[in-house]
Amino acid sequence: MENKTKSEIKKAFQCHDKDSGSAGVQVALLSHRIDRLTDHLKANKHDHNSRYGLIKMVSSRRKLLDYLARTDQARYQDVVQRLKLRR
Repeated sequence: MENKTKSEIKKAFQCHDKDSGSAGVQVALLSHRIDRLTDHLKANKHDHNSRYGLIKMVSSRRKLLDYLARTDQARYQDVVQRLKLRR
């Protein structure tokens, strides 16, 4: 993902107009934050506190993806494909 704002990401992944917190939207927002933090950690190798935050975000995204796979397989496949996640 390039430089996108939260509202653009929400708009791209929401199920309906007022959807701001579904699992798909949360996964997309977390993926964007993970990408940005990964770039930061490449430049700042000794920033261990941010690395810990990255691990927590990846774990949270994993749990949301597992939930999405259990409840709505089609939406799960769509989100994984659009975010180009390895699953």
